[in-house]
Amino acid sequence: MAKGKIRSKLRSSLYTFSCTSTPNKAAEAEELQGSVYSRLVYCNEPHQLSYNSNSTSTTKYNIVTFIPIALFEQFNRVANVYFLIAAILSVTPYGPYDPFSAIAPLAFVVGLSMVKELIEDWQRFLQDWKVNMRPAQVYTGHGIFESRPWKKIMVGDIVKVEKDKFFPADLLLLSSNYDDGICYVETMNLDGETNLKVKRALEITMDLDEDNSFREFKATIKCEAPNPSLYTFEGELEYNKKTYSLDPIQILLRDSKLRNTSYVYGVVIFTGHDTKVMQNSTKSPSKRSRVEKQMDQIIYILFSLLVIISIMSSVGFAYLTKFDMPDWWYLHAPDDKNLYNPQKPYLSGLYHLITALILYGYLIPISLYVSIEIVKVLQASFINRDMHMYHEDTDTPALARTSNLNEELGQVDTILSDKTGTLTCNQMDFLKCSIAGISYGQRPSEVELAAVKKMSMDFDAEDHDFSSAVSGFEEEGNAETEGTSNNQDHGRQIKGFSFEDKRLTGACWWKLPKPEIHYIFFRILAVCHTAIPEENEEGDGYDYEAESPDEGAFLVAAKEFGFEFCKRTQGSIFVREADPSSEEPVEREFKILNILDFTSKRKRMSAIVRDEKGEIFLFCKGADAIIFDRLSEDGRTFEKATKKHLSDYGEAGLRTLVFAYKKLEEADYNEWNNEFQNAKNSDSSNKDEMLEDLSDKIEKELNLVGASAVEDKLQQGVPQCIDSLAQAGLKIWVLTGDKMETAINIGFSCSLLREEMQQICISIKDEQEHDAEQDIKSDISKQIMSGTQKMKQEEDPHAAYALIIDGKALNFALDDELKHQFLHLAVSCASVICCRVSPKQKALVVRLVKEGTGKTTLAIGDGANDVGMIQEADIGIGISGVEGMQAVMSSDFAIAQFRYLERLLVVHGHWFYKRIAQMICYFFYKNIAFGLTLFYYEICTAFSGNAVYDDWYMILYNVAATSLPVMTLGVLEQDVSAEVCLEFPALYQQGPKNLFFGWYRIIGWICNGVYTSFIIFFFNILTLYTEAYRVEGQTPDMSIMGATMFTCIVCAVNTQIALSLSHFTRIQHIFIWGSIVVWFLFLIIYGAAVPETSTGSYQIFLETLAPSPLFWITILLVVIACNLPYFMHISFQRSFSPMDHHIIQEIKYYRKDVTDRHMWRREKRKGRHEAKIGFSARVDAKIRHLKGRIQKRGAVMAGQEML
Repeated sequence: MAKGKIRSKLRSSLYTFSCTSTPNKAAEAEELQGSVYSRLVYCNEPHQLSYNSNSTSTTKYNIVTFIPIALFEQFNRVANVYFLIAAILSVTPYGPYDPFSAIAPLAFVVGLSMVKELIEDWQRFLQDWKVNMRPAQVYTGHGIFESRPWKKIMVGDIVKVEKDKFFPADLLLLSSNYDDGICYVETMNLDGETNLKVKRALEITMDLDEDNSFREFKATIKCEAPNPSLYTFEGELEYNKKTYSLDPIQILLRDSKLRNTSYVYGVVIFTGHDTKVMQNSTKSPSKRSRVEKQMDQIIYILFSLLVIISIMSSVGFAYLTKFDMPDWWYLHAPDDKNLYNPQKPYLSGLYHLITALILYGYLIPISLYVSIEIVKVLQASFINRDMHMYHEDTDTPALARTSNLNEELGQVDTILSDKTGTLTCNQMDFLKCSIAGISYGQRPSEVELAAVKKMSMDFDAEDHDFSSAVSGFEEEGNAETEGTSNNQDHGRQIKGFSFEDKRLTGACWWKLPKPEIHYIFFRILAVCHTAIPEENEEGDGYDYEAESPDEGAFLVAAKEFGFEFCKRTQGSIFVREADPSSEEPVEREFKILNILDFTSKRKRMSAIVRDEKGEIFLFCKGADAIIFDRLSEDGRTFEKATKKHLSDYGEAGLRTLVFAYKKLEEADYNEWNNEFQNAKNSDSSNKDEMLEDLSDKIEKELNLVGASAVEDKLQQGVPQCIDSLAQAGLKIWVLTGDKMETAINIGFSCSLLREEMQQICISIKDEQEHDAEQDIKSDISKQIMSGTQKMKQEEDPHAAYALIIDGKALNFALDDELKHQFLHLAVSCASVICCRVSPKQKALVVRLVKEGTGKTTLAIGDGANDVGMIQEADIGIGISGVEGMQAVMSSDFAIAQFRYLERLLVVHGHWFYKRIAQMICYFFYKNIAFGLTLFYYEICTAFSGNAVYDDWYMILYNVAATSLPVMTLGVLEQDVSAEVCLEFPALYQQGPKNLFFGWYRIIGWICNGVYTSFIIFFFNILTLYTEAYRVEGQTPDMSIMGATMFTCIVCAVNTQIALSLSHFTRIQHIFIWGSIVVWFLFLIIYGAAVPETSTGSYQIFLETLAPSPLFWITILLVVIACNLPYFMHISFQRSFSPMDHHIIQEIKYYRKDVTDRHMWRREKRKGRHEAKIGFSARVDAKIRHLKGRIQKRGAVMAGQEML
C-alpha cells in the first residue's frame, strides 16, 4: 500500500489537466437533478432489476433458429430451389424417372451443407463458451468474494479484478489498492492504443478498498442507456443520501485490462450485449464469395436454357400429338391421363413441359454444390495443417473458421488493417540517438535491413555503371547486416534496448566532444517521466511501470548509459549516475517541482526539477516541430545536424522525439509557480486553458540537446509481408485508434510511408471544434478537393501520395455528402492511414470501400475493437495468440501473426481461386455435354419424354463416373508451386482481375460443352444408325446406343480434365483413369444382374459392346474429336499469347531457373506488380535517384571531353 500512497501524492502534484480535476459535486448534482436516465442500478443488490445477462454470443444460429435459417440459406441458391420443385413434381405421374433419383441427391446436398454449417457454428459456440466461463471474483456477502463465471455476473454485482485480468463487464470504479483510488487500464482491445489510461474513483468510494468494506455498502446509480460510445458516459451515484456526478474517468470497460495495479473494486453497470464493446459489434453476417454469386448467374442462364428447350419440347410434342399421333395406332391415344391426347394437345403439351423440366435437369448440376462443399472443407484443412503458418512460440496454427470464402482469398483488392497487436507487438526498442549534433547507433532498423537486402538482389548486373555505383552501398549494407546478425546471435539481449555504439555504451562518453550536453541528454532520459521502478524477480535491477512503452524504453536506455532510475518518493526521483571521477555510480536526488504532462494537443512533456546543488531545470521532450519552435537563439547550435538525423531516422521507420532543456532562475520560477498553483486550484470553467497557457509560457527559450530514435517493434516479417502484398497489387489501409503522430511513425516503419512520399493530411483544427457542423463539413470538403486537385496536377509518374485522416474529420468524410469524394481521393493514394478511429468508424470505412469500389475487401485485426470491421469486410482475419480472442471469434480465418497473411493470400488464395473457378467451369461443361444429348434424343424421338440412358447411368454420372476427378482438380491442382507464388507475387492479380472466371472463359466452357454434346450424339447416330452391331447383323437398339454414347461422354470429359490440369499427382491419375475403369466395371456388374434389374442392359458389355470393334473405334474417334479444339486452343495460347504462369511453367520445366539464373532474376523482377509502398518501392526510388546522379555525372564528363 505504500507504493499506492506514493503514487497518490505524486499524482496529486504531477497531473495538471482535467483528467484529475475534482468536480464541484454540489453544483453538478444540482445540475443533474432534472436529468432523466434510463438505467437504474442498485449496487450490491443485483436481483432487484432484470437486465441482459453477461453471456455473449458470436454464433449465427441457436437450437431454435438453426433449421429454419440454415434451410433458408440453402434455398437461397437458385439451383436448390429448382431441384426442390423437380423433386416435388417427380412424385407426380409426369416424372420421366423414379422419384428417388430426384429426391435423394437434393436431400444429400442440402443435408451435407447444413451439417457443415452446424460444425462451423459449433466451433464458434465453443470459443464463446471459453469467454463466458472465464472466472471473476464476485461479492457474495459477509465480506466474501467468490469465483463465478463471467456469464453469471449481473448488473449491480460488486466485482474484484486483479492485475493483468480483463474486466468482465462495464464497471464503475469504486476503489483500488492505491489510496487515491487510481488504476491503470490498457484499452488496446477497444481502441488499439498501447498507452495506459489513468482511471480514478470518486473520493467518496475510495475507502472501499478491502473485502470487508462492502458488508453495509448500498448505493444507487442512474445512468445513460447502453450505447456504443467508448469515450463518453453520463450518470450519477446516490450514496449516503448525497448525489455525485459520474464521467468516463470512473468507467472500466469490458475487455480492457488492468495494468500496474494490484486490484480494483467495481460495480457492474452494463453486462453482455449492453456493454460498450458489444454495442460496437455487429451481427455475424452470412457471407458469400463473388465466385459463388457469379455461379448463381450462370445457373440462371442454364435455367433459362432449360426452360427454353423444355418449351420447345412441349410445343413440338403438342404439335405432333395433334397432327401426327392419330396415325400412330400403337400408342392407343388418347390415354386416360391425357398425357397424349390428340383432342387436347395443349393440355398434353403442358404435361410434357413438366416432364421436360425434370428430364433436362442435368443441365443444372446439383452435385456441384455438394462437391464444392467437400472441396472447400478439404482446402480449409490445408490451411489448418500448413506448417509455414504455424506459430511455434504460442503453439498456434492457422485456422479456417469457415470454408465458404476460400476462393475469395484469391480475389482481394484492399486490405484494411488494425495497427496495434496486428502490425506491431507493443514493444519499443531504443535504437539510435543524436546528441550535440552527432548521430549514435550503428544497428540498422528492420526497414533498413529489408531495404538493403532487396537492393542487393534487384540491381541489374548488366548495367556495369550502375553496378559499380551501387556496390559500395551494397557492401556497406551487407557488412551492417552481418554485424547485426552476429550481435543478435552472441550479444546480450535487453528488452527495450537494441542500441549498438561503443562510443556511448563503453562508459567513456565523457571523452567525446561536448560531454556536458551528453550528460544533460542522459539526465533527461532518466528524470523526465512519470514511471515507477520495481525490483525485478532476480533482485539485480529494476523493471519500470511506465504509462507508455516509449517511456519504458527511455529508462532502460538511460540505465544502459549509466543513469539508472532507482527510486521515486513523494516528491523526488533518485538516479544512480555514472561519474567520471568515481568508479562507482553516484546516487543523486532530483526534487520534482512540476510535471507538465504529454497530451495529443501539446505533443510534449516537461519536468521541472531541482538538483542537489539547488539549481532548477526544465527538461522537455516532444515532437520535433513543437520543440524547434520553442528554442532560443543561442539554443539552436545543433539544429541543422539534428534535423538531418531526424530525417534519416524517419526514413529508417523510427519514432523520434527531440530533447531540450533550460535553466530557470529561482525568482522567475517562483513567480510562474504561484500563477500555476492558483490556476490549478481554481474552479473556473476555463481551468484547462489557463494551465495550458502557463505551461506554454514556461516552455520557451529552450536549448536543444538532441533526439532519440525508437523502433516500434513490428511483428516479425511485417515489412517483408507488406512489400510482397504490395507487389501482388494489393492496396493496404491502416485503421488505428492511435494518434496521428504514432500512426505516421508506424507507417514509416512498415514502409507504407517514405520520405519522398507526399502526405495529404485531413483533420479538424483545434479552433474549429466549436464551429457549426456545416462549416466543418465545408472545410473537410475543401481539404479533400485540394488533395484531389494536387494529385491531378502531378506530372511525375513515380510520385506517390499518402492520405492521413483523423477520426473527427473521418466522421464528416463518411457523411453521405462527402463519402464519395473521400473514397475517390483515398483509392487514388498509394496508402491510407485513418487515425483515432472508433470501432464503428472502422466498420463504416470498410463498408464504404466494399460498396464504393465493388471489389473484395479484407479486414485484419486482433482486438475487440476490430470485430466490426472484420464482420463487415468480405473476408475477416483475426490475429490469434495476442490479447483477447474477440477478433478470432468473429473472423472467417485466424492466423497467429500478420506475416502469415502473405502465404494465406499469395499461395492459398491464388490456388483456391483458380481451383474453384476451373472446377465450376468444368462442372458446367460436363453437365451441358451430358444434358444436351437428352434434348437431341428427344428431337429424334418425337419428344417422347424418354431418356436414351438407363436411370442408373444418370445417377452414376455425377456420383462415380465424373465426380472424383473434378474434386481432385479443386483440391490438388497447382499452376505453380508455393515457392514460385511467393517469388512471383504479381501472379496473384489473376484473381482480382478474375481471369479464370470471367464471362469470356465461362462462355468458352459452355460452348465447349455444347460442341462436345453435339459431337457425341451425332457422331454416334451417324456411325451406328445403319451399321450392323451384332454378329447376326442387327443394328443397335436404344440400350446399345445409350451405353455407347454414355461411354463416350465418360471418356471424353475425363480426358478433358486431364488436359486441363497443370499438376499431376498419383491421386489424380487414379481418380481420372479409375473413373473410366469404374464405369466399365459397373457395366459388367450391372449387366450381370437378373434381367428384371438390369432390363435392357443385361450382359450388354460382355456380349455386345466389348466384342464389337466399332464400339472401341467410336470411343477413340469421339474422344479425339471432342478434345481436339481445346488442345489446339491451349497450344496456340501457350505459343503466341502465353499467360504469366505459362512462362513460369516452361522455365521450371526446362530448369532455366537453375541453368540461367540471370534470366530467372529478370523474370522475377517482371513478376512484381509496380508498387508505390513497401521497401521495394523505397529501394526503387533510391535506385532511380542513383541512376539519375550517374546519368548527370556522365553528361558532365561527356561535356568536359568535348571541350
